[in-house]
Amino acid sequence: MTTVVEQLSAYAGALRYEDLPAVVVAQAKRLIIDSVGCALGGYSSEPAKIAREMAATVTSSMPATLLGSGQRTSLDLATFANGVMIRFLDFNDGYTSTGESGHPSDSIAAILTVADAFHRSGKEVIVATVLAYEVFCRICDQVDLKPIGFDHVTVGGMASTAAAARLFGLSGKQFEQAMNLGIAPNIALYQTRIGHVSMWKGCAYANASRNAVFATMLASRGMTGPAPIFEGVGGYFKAVTRAPFQLPAFGGPDTPYKILECSIKRYPLGQYSQTVVQAALELRGKVANAEEIAEIRIETVTAAVRLMAGDPEKWTPATRETADHSMPYIVAVALIYGTVESQHFDERYLRDPAILALAQRVKVAISAEADRHMPHAMRCDFTLVTKSGATHKTVVDYHKGHYRNPMTDAEVEAKFRPLAAEVLTSAQTDRLLAALWRLDEQPLMHDVMALTVGGK
Repeated sequence: MTTVVEQLSAYAGALRYEDLPAVVVAQAKRLIIDSVGCALGGYSSEPAKIAREMAATVTSSMPATLLGSGQRTSLDLATFANGVMIRFLDFNDGYTSTGESGHPSDSIAAILTVADAFHRSGKEVIVATVLAYEVFCRICDQVDLKPIGFDHVTVGGMASTAAAARLFGLSGKQFEQAMNLGIAPNIALYQTRIGHVSMWKGCAYANASRNAVFATMLASRGMTGPAPIFEGVGGYFKAVTRAPFQLPAFGGPDTPYKILECSIKRYPLGQYSQTVVQAALELRGKVANAEEIAEIRIETVTAAVRLMAGDPEKWTPATRETADHSMPYIVAVALIYGTVESQHFDERYLRDPAILALAQRVKVAISAEADRHMPHAMRCDFTLVTKSGATHKTVVDYHKGHYRNPMTDAEVEAKFRPLAAEVLTSAQTDRLLAALWRLDEQPLMHDVMALTVGGK
């Protein structure tokens, strides 16, 4: 019997840039651009500063570059720091399914870092990105980990390991050992995203990618890991999923690539609330101001309610990380300010009496109709009731940026520019974007990484 790890190894070894459809290459470039922009936007955050301080304590004979600063450190710590920057704003792309959901773009931290250190080309980065998305999304489709207490970064570590091993040049048995070593010690708990959400929410996948790179380094030197890691008596099927699964066909000539089913966020908040914010903004013009609103009723998918409105802390968020995963809070912000931006998670907004008062008037319920539309839509039925008794309703299935309602390249770039402005001058942003849009023409990813270094 072919094991899951053997399936992954065979696919990773066979994947070639020349076989990728043009639409897949284009989407990979769009999502890499989006992720780099998110990293630059998250550069000045406290978790990113901590990660860079940690990275500064280490030098390496095989150094890798930190986005934004150009600092050089070890592969694993560079991966962690870059991953923290990508994830902090909760603005990078997402994937949803009837199984697990999450952010496969978090694996781009491992991809950029390893490609930089190993002097890989832009084409190799694109292939590794497509591979990471295939691994993440195909495994997510098999089981929903949250109800059994595990976090999606458990799958993310597998995607990052596969991509890192590909860029290391591992194949066959060494690739399999990297997967074994990456999975066995790195099972993450869902508590990361429940209740009072800490800084670790934005660091968890970065840590999974750091561990993935470390596992790949060990495998490249001949270290072996426990096997079969999925099917064994004490393996992943027994300890995590509680039941075996079989992977379907991966992306190829007869099967669409999963990267085409990933969505770009329009707002810096949890992906399950993107449609909710869009619906709120569609109805905002129906009232003169938020004081007129008596009640807000939201009906949406089970996963959204569980993650974004499933505990009391979501109505009175005390941290940025709780607030950007709070449906009541972000709805109140959208209705009062007409948008939701990163600044709206600063302390002064978290304590704003008007936001907190309006959040208390938000009622959230599970919609069986919305669940029937999953995973290809994140339907939101939004009702706004005024104090005068008027009722206004709207329904949003696909937020702007959803793969069925995609952003244009110009809109992706328009999102990128203000994020990059946190670190780069306008001229530097122009040069970086030009290189990223032509990523498949870049001979050395190291040169592209150098373009992310700020000059302000």
